[in-house]
Amino acid sequence: MNLRSVEAFLDVVRSSGVEEALAWLNAGVPHRYSAIYRFEGALLRNEFLFDKKGAARPEFLLAVPFEVSFCRFALRDGSFRTDNSAVDERLRGHPYRGVVVSYHSVPLMTPYGDVWGTISHFDTEAIHLDDEEFQLLEAAAQALSAYL
Repeated sequence: MNLRSVEAFLDVVRSSGVEEALAWLNAGVPHRYSAIYRFEGALLRNEFLFDKKGAARPEFLLAVPFEVSFCRFALRDGSFRTDNSAVDERLRGHPYRGVVVSYHSVPLMTPYGDVWGTISHFDTEAIHLDDEEFQLLEAAAQALSAYL
């Protein structure tokens, strides 16, 4: 029995809510942060953030301009993954290159197919995300559409 499944994720959503489900997703990855951001005009607003260290939400994560976010690449390409943004040539010249170092994200859609935001795992250190966990992130994003 696979305990890390979209069905197990949805069980947590239904029993404890999206915030606890995000914490459940984060428990299976080495990344410090897991987050859900909502598109709001030219900004991305943080709706949910799980921090393994339990620290207060950093100011720079509350709202991010869409044009300088890594989320825009997830929206444009359907997903975005970098284990180390500091050496990722796709991000040459980007203001968050080397700041948000590890970033793995997929879009969140409404049940009507409209873009709602993104769900991601990220860290300020270079960290690899296993393909299985990224696939679970993708499946969780699809499943969450009914709860947005």
